[in-house]
Amino acid sequence: MFAQENRSLDNYFGAMRQYWAEQGIPDQSFDGLPQFNPKSGQPPLYGKAPALVGCNPANPMPSDCVWDPSNLVESYHLITVCNENTSPSWSESHSQWDHFDQEGKSPAKNNGFVEVAAHDARTNPGTPFYDVDGIRAMGYWDGEDLNYDYFMATNFGTSDRFFQPAMARTNINREYLAAATSGGYAYPNGFDAADTPQLKSTTIFEELDKAGISWKVYINPDGTGCGEPYTASCLIKNGYLENFSYAQHILKDTPKNIAPLSEYFSDLTNGTLPQFAEIEPPSDAGLDEHGSDSDDHPENVQAGSRFVSSIMNALMQSSSWGDSALLFTYDESGGMYDHVSPQPEPSPDGIPPIDLPPTGAVCAGYDFSKPGPTTCNFTWTGYRIPLIVVSPFAKKNYVSHTVADSTAILKFVEERFNLPALTKRDAAQPDMSEFFDFNNPPWTTPPSPPSQNLSNPCYLNKLP
Repeated sequence: MFAQENRSLDNYFGAMRQYWAEQGIPDQSFDGLPQFNPKSGQPPLYGKAPALVGCNPANPMPSDCVWDPSNLVESYHLITVCNENTSPSWSESHSQWDHFDQEGKSPAKNNGFVEVAAHDARTNPGTPFYDVDGIRAMGYWDGEDLNYDYFMATNFGTSDRFFQPAMARTNINREYLAAATSGGYAYPNGFDAADTPQLKSTTIFEELDKAGISWKVYINPDGTGCGEPYTASCLIKNGYLENFSYAQHILKDTPKNIAPLSEYFSDLTNGTLPQFAEIEPPSDAGLDEHGSDSDDHPENVQAGSRFVSSIMNALMQSSSWGDSALLFTYDESGGMYDHVSPQPEPSPDGIPPIDLPPTGAVCAGYDFSKPGPTTCNFTWTGYRIPLIVVSPFAKKNYVSHTVADSTAILKFVEERFNLPALTKRDAAQPDMSEFFDFNNPPWTTPPSPPSQNLSNPCYLNKLP
């Protein structure tokens, strides 16, 4: 399992059907950006480029963004491969659902992305961003910009209904990736002085240990301050297992399970890859594809994709290829536009948000005993995220339309190793078997992907 940072499906794979047409690949249904759909054939079919309400030009900085239905921001092709960050946090994600209905009493309109990005830019700590009107939220890249990702998603398996587990930021969704719950937290641990230091929720790693299944978490030490000889106690602070109390057991009893990324490559070379592995995003190395938090430190998505290619290519070229599966996704959509509504899912453990501030946050003071629909509880996914299923058993050019969130990866692991479900959330997910043909492996000889393009400019002081 490998998850990068903060990208929506429309932002990354919205131009997929254009890519297929340009590459001479037969068209099939894929719900990307509507302007790239064909005018005949399999639905969804062609539609105008989405356009969202932007800010009133009569209210420039230092005013906050003022909703202006006469000022529409249309979906557009980003030339720069660096973009100022857009916020996916709790209140922001709920505002993206609908400017007028942030608690989700009615179906999602997905109309708040520009307004949220503008607000985030205007209130950025320190120096406001260049893009104070939130235009960057409507940007996308295509199959020339992300040629490696588009090639791999096309040749192997992908989905147009794969969602982040919660309408919240990275920490929360990473906790779902490890434990299928955030233990009731809507904000990262430490946001509130009353937070518990670490969640006591059971992680997939604890279940693997109980079943005697070997596992490792590989962490890129570049930029972390961890030096050779690398220690688990240093490396684990730069991953997300640190969020769980089980990390203490790991450091005491199985510290070799926390390894530097170089060990992933040596394990491939030596045929010593564990039965389950997770690769943490190379955030401290600036290669996690996250939006740029500071204009002084731009993050290049093509460089991040080149890093991803090094992980995937090494696996395909190794002796481990014949019996492996790499499930690659993103932790959450990062506040970049996507046109598909979040989906209802069961609450993992019946715990509503326990750390919402008393005022100033969407759903603050919400009465969870009230009947009726709401996004205030953990009963909805967040927005769509990219998925690539890479394996010799992965069906060629396969697109799933099955609704799932990324805890389906946990369900896949549980089914493979006969483990119990962690929560009601992962128990409710499809097991991802539809992506595979175990009787006639399509990719015993893996494809030869292109080198990831690194030629696009990286800038933050203009658009597109």
